Amino acid sequence: MTEHTVTDRSRDLSQPLDKLSADERMKDESDYLRGTIAIGLLDRITGAVPSADDVKLMKFHGIYQQDDRDLRDERRRQKLEPAFQFMIRVRLPGGICTPQQWLKLDELARAHGGETLRITTRQTFQFHWVLKDSLRPVIQGLHETLLDTVAACGDDSRGVMCTVDPQSSRFHAEVAAMAKQVSDHVIPKTRAYHEIWYGSERVAGSGSEEPFYGRTYMPRKFKIGFALPPSNDIDVYAQDLGFIAIGGEEGLAGFNVAIGGGMGRTDQAPATYPRLASIIGFVPVEKVIACADAVMALQRDYGDRKDRQHARFKYTIDDKGLDWIAAEIERNMGFVFEPARPVTFISNGDSYGWNTTPDGRQHRTIHIENGPLDLKLLDMLRDIARIHQGTFRLTPNQNVVVAGVTSNQRPAIDAILAEHWPDIDSVSVLRRNAIACVAFPTCGLAMAESERYIPTLLGKIERILADHGLAEEPITIRMSGCPNGCSRPYIGEIGLTGRAPGKYNLYLGAGFHGERLNRMVRENVGETVILEVLTDALGRFARERQAGEHFGDFTIRVGIVRPVTEGRFFND
Repeated sequence: MTEHTVTDRSRDLSQPLDKLSADERMKDESDYLRGTIAIGLLDRITGAVPSADDVKLMKFHGIYQQDDRDLRDERRRQKLEPAFQFMIRVRLPGGICTPQQWLKLDELARAHGGETLRITTRQTFQFHWVLKDSLRPVIQGLHETLLDTVAACGDDSRGVMCTVDPQSSRFHAEVAAMAKQVSDHVIPKTRAYHEIWYGSERVAGSGSEEPFYGRTYMPRKFKIGFALPPSNDIDVYAQDLGFIAIGGEEGLAGFNVAIGGGMGRTDQAPATYPRLASIIGFVPVEKVIACADAVMALQRDYGDRKDRQHARFKYTIDDKGLDWIAAEIERNMGFVFEPARPVTFISNGDSYGWNTTPDGRQHRTIHIENGPLDLKLLDMLRDIARIHQGTFRLTPNQNVVVAGVTSNQRPAIDAILAEHWPDIDSVSVLRRNAIACVAFPTCGLAMAESERYIPTLLGKIERILADHGLAEEPITIRMSGCPNGCSRPYIGEIGLTGRAPGKYNLYLGAGFHGERLNRMVRENVGETVILEVLTDALGRFARERQAGEHFGDFTIRVGIVRPVTEGRFFND
């Protein structure tokens, strides 16, 4: 594995730790993410990890401590502790999974994850409902098939995304391999993970355990993604660091580099906002690792370590100025960006049904509404995994692609699909372009329903579309249970973020390909108002739209919303 090449300057030593945020002090004192996690796992009095610092440190290990919020009030009345359980997120670069890995994931989900498994909006799996005693069995089970959960959460580089559509580019395999290489390169190097979860012995060494990250890691999470035009399924402009593949006459030439994307914001905090990434130049293939190092090093060194709400890379860029940031990245890299190459995106959705690539292999996208795999879907996909000889690919739209199928294998897979899901292709166009985060009952940040509510809301919007002859019109809709934006709601043509149970902010006007942010049109409203606004806007769209015009573009052209023109969000 290639080591990081940029010198560690992860903490400005002129700023004493007691002047920085509590999380910075916690990381510095954690002994490279060990804390007292191993001791807390032995505590049988509680279903939780007792130390609040350990709860935060476990995120670096891909684990969130949660509780069942549906039961929270009742357990409080009974003077019981919350119904603690854990979410475990797998590191799965580019969303690529072998059949053998799928079968192990299925086995672990049935045994330890409440007989469910979830596909996330960042192309990976999450186990929910995992009890404390099951944490090690799950992580060790993943290890048997060369999977892990390192850096799936925490103040580090999260899971690296990659366009999954097999039709998007003949360079897909090469770019997917690059995503895996970058993912392996940027994860923390501490041995804490192996010691706590695999039982490895601690070995003394003379060098730093974290030659790049240092003792305090990144100021906040950092997200990387690789896009292959013409598909923008990963929403590359929502990434802290995006690489947009550019083909040449002799193969993959390199990547346009986009920096500073991020969806998170906080209600009633106008200094927080979503931002689309800015393209700053082009790098050849052989310079990608150096570029990733340089960009991350800049954020490591200059990101805000006093105010976590202001610690994402987008704020560093806006504070310092894009020109200064680009010049500093070039200084870190030791070379200058080439001018960005022309690029065109035409879609950020998935290709449904069977598709064939030039190598003769066939690929089948299976719609998974908002990501959860229940027993019915687990049974179906397990049957496929038992005979499949290609790979599975998870999409950023929370679907599954059965990839690399030969023509003689296809009938057997079709037979399994027909047995388990006879009307598999009857999913509406609206649902195919909708995604949602988990929210209640497991996410501790949720303010409103998302995954459990959006199917009902979509049914009502579908009736509006049908009434106006728009049933086959693709419109992107994104719902999140809070303003943090895990489902990337601020780049949905229709975006919804939770404010309170049954209440949402409603946004309109984003670009269909993820190239423009939307704008809030109603604040803290319920379903009745949401449907009233959409009925009016969609009715006008049916009557007044131009040929080939997308809904988000229409809402701007006719003045329903004003466009966001500076790559960042304003709600005025």
